[in-house]
Parts: sequence; C-alpha cells; structure tokens
Amino acid sequence: MGDGIKFTDDGKLVRVYPGAAASPVVYLNCFQDPGDQIVQLLRQTQAPSCSLVTISNLSWDDDMTPWDCPPLSADDNPCHGKADEYLEWMLSELVPATDRYLSEKPSYRALAGYSLAGLFSVYALYRTGAFDRAASMSGSLWYPDFLEYTRAHKMVRQPSCLYFSLGDRECRTSHPLLKTVQERTEALARDCAAAGIETVFELNPGNHFQKATRRTVNGLAWMLSHGKGTGSQACAEEA
Repeated sequence: MGDGIKFTDDGKLVRVYPGAAASPVVYLNCFQDPGDQIVQLLRQTQAPSCSLVTISNLSWDDDMTPWDCPPLSADDNPCHGKADEYLEWMLSELVPATDRYLSEKPSYRALAGYSLAGLFSVYALYRTGAFDRAASMSGSLWYPDFLEYTRAHKMVRQPSCLYFSLGDRECRTSHPLLKTVQERTEALARDCAAAGIETVFELNPGNHFQKATRRTVNGLAWMLSHGKGTGSQACAEEA
C-alpha cells in the first residue's frame, strides 16, 4: 500500500488516503503519524469505506486544547488553549485543500483523535456544525472545567453518533485532575446518550499509552459503522 498523498501546510504534515467515491472523510489529529498502519488495520476490520486525513506535527499542547491549563507536573508543558484557532485553520484551509484529492464530495465529515486530540474532537462539536460524528479515544476529558463547559453549552448540531473509550488503568493515579478521567468521560457519554445521540463508551485493558493505534482503529470502525449514512465497503482504497 502507498503512504497516502503527503503535503505540508503551515508547518503541519497532512496525509490524505482517498476512499471510495462519495464515502465519508475522517480527519484524525495525531501526535505522530500512524496513517499507513491505521488504513491497513481498518481494511482488516472491514469497516465501511472512508477517506482518511491524518494531521500531525502539531503544537500539540496548544492546538488541541480549548483554554489555558497549567503544567500537570514539574517537567510538563502548559497548555495555551488555541483550539479555536486550530479549528478555524481546519475549516478554512485544511478541508478545501484535502477535498481536492477526493473524487466526489464526501457523504459526511467526521473528527477523531487520541488523548488531547480526543478532547479536541468533542470540543469542536460545540464550535462548528461541520462534523457529523466524532470519536474520542482515551480523550483527555479530565481537562479542567470541560465537563462543566459541555453542560453549559449546546453542540452546534447534534451528531449522528459519538464514540468514547479509555484504558481501565487511566484513572489509577494520584493526580487530582487525571484521576477524574473515567468518571468524567462516563458522565459525558451518559449526557450525550440522554440527549438522544447514539453513544458508546468502551473500557479497554491497560493505561493511557497501551495499544493506542489499535484503540484508534476500534473507535474509527465503530463510528463509521453507526449513525446515519454508513456504507459497506472497506475503508480507504490504495492511494
């Protein structure tokens, strides 16, 4: 298989893996670029067809966070909360640029990510109606005041479905914020289900760093297989 169509924009590395004509497009924000492996694993799961767009080389702690957060430890970095700026770049620059590589207009657009990118995937639904669904794998939903934000605001439009997952050891920490991650993720998933959104929460064995690619693929496959407008072909044709 090829390594996708590669280009850079504003210092960010973008790869496009075109799928079948008119299939949905999934935008996957990544700390590193696992695109080739994810496309291969998605084919093996026989998930519905999609075009996959991976975006890496991000200012991770800034681009993926909705507002400021101090360092979690002495050797950690602060988060500067530039998600709104990053989302504007996605909508105004990334989407038109990647659409040029698709043979037809996608049936819908979806957003997904792991860790802070999982947080961003949920936050973006409260800022734009551009995405039909989202997947948050091991999402950083411990983020200060985020659950409260979701309860005080409405999503721009109700998504077709939402996927949440965590490792079952992620909450086993003494850190006062990080230890709330499972409680807060489950609470948000319940809120979304109560609002009439098709929602699932999956608990995986292990900590935050175990089997991240496999967990990502599981989330993408579920998201593509549920909600409205799902297809039937395996994801991502050869680039």
